[in-house]
Amino acid sequence: MISRQTLIATAMLGALTGCASNGDPNDPLEPMNRGIHSFNEAMDRAVIKPVAEGYEKVLPSPAKTGIRNFFSNLGDITIVANDVLQLKLEQGTSDLLRLAINSTIGFFGLLDVSSEMGLRKHEEDFGQTLGRWGVGTGPYLVLPFLGPSDFRDTAGYVVDTQYTDVVRKYHDVSTRNPTLALRLISRRAELLNAKATVDTAALDNYEFQRDFYLERRRSLVYDGKPPEEY
Repeated sequence: MISRQTLIATAMLGALTGCASNGDPNDPLEPMNRGIHSFNEAMDRAVIKPVAEGYEKVLPSPAKTGIRNFFSNLGDITIVANDVLQLKLEQGTSDLLRLAINSTIGFFGLLDVSSEMGLRKHEEDFGQTLGRWGVGTGPYLVLPFLGPSDFRDTAGYVVDTQYTDVVRKYHDVSTRNPTLALRLISRRAELLNAKATVDTAALDNYEFQRDFYLERRRSLVYDGKPPEEY
C-alpha cells in the first residue's frame, strides 16, 4: 500500500515541476489542485461517504460519542507538544491536565470529563507552530485523500504524524490500520450534514473549500486574531 507520505511527496513534486498558474496568488497550482480535488470527491462519494452513513445509522449515539472522544483525547498529545513548541505554557499546562484527566477518570478518553470541568479543548499542530514562528504558508495544495492543505501545513502534517500521532506509530499493523480506518470514518460521519450543506449551497465546491481552509488556518495561527491584510 502506498503511504500517505509518498502521496504527499508525489503531489509536491507535481507542484514543483510546473503546473500553470491561474493568477491567484493563494493558489498558483489550481489546475493540479482541481484535479486532485475531483479525485478526492469521487473517492468520497464512492467509498468513504457510504461507509460513514452506515456507521452513523448503525452505531448508537453513546458509542459514536465515545469513539469521537477517544480519538480527540489521543489528539491532545499533538496539541500539548505544539503548545510547548509555541511557548504557550499556560495553555500547555491546561491541555496536559485535560489529557491526564480524560485518560484516567475519563476511561482512556471515552468520556470527556475535562470539558465538563471547564478545561477547553484547543487546536494546535506543527503547521500552526511553523506559522507562529514566521514560516509562510507557501502555495495552497490539495493532497490526495487528505484534502486541503498548503506547503507549510503539509510539512507540519508529516512531522505530527511521525512524532506525535500515537495511532500511526503503533507497530501492530493488524491493530493500527483498522484503528486508522475507524478514526477516518468517525470524522467523516461528523461532517455528513455540513458537507451536504456545502455541496448544495456552494457554486464552486473547490473554491469554497480552498477559501474556507485558508481563512480558518490563518485564524488558528493567530489564535483568532489575525492581523489585517493590506
